Parts: sequence; structure tokens; C-alpha cells
Amino acid sequence: MKALHITAMTLLFIGGLNWGLVGLFDFNLVNSLLGTAPAIEKLVYILVGVATVYVIATHMNDCKVCSKK
Repeated sequence: MKALHITAMTLLFIGGLNWGLVGLFDFNLVNSLLGTAPAIEKLVYILVGVATVYVIATHMNDCKVCSKK
């Protein structure tokens, strides 16, 4: 489960960084790196979305701050 958590968090960081760059500079990093391979670019976006759902679903169990009672 640790590998899944690390993978999900890495994908969230990629997605967050990408959206920050889009918002601040109108620069899509994922598109810049993978624009010549639209199927892979789409797969990255799907994996970021799946990772987000996974982290939302498991956050309360994994987070040391939120799980404190």
C-alpha cells in the first residue's frame, strides 16, 4: 500500500504543479512534455484524476493530522 500511496501523491504533485503553471503562466507542462503523444498525455490526466479520488477516499486513514482524535 505504501507504493500505491507514494504513486498517488506523486501524481497529485504533478497535477497540482501543472495546474499552478497553467493558472500563473498559461503553460501546460504535461502538454509540453507529451504533446506529441496525445494518448499518453490523456493517460497522465486520467491517472492524476484516479490518484485524486484514491487520496480523497483514503485521506482520513493516512493523514496523521486529520486522524488525530
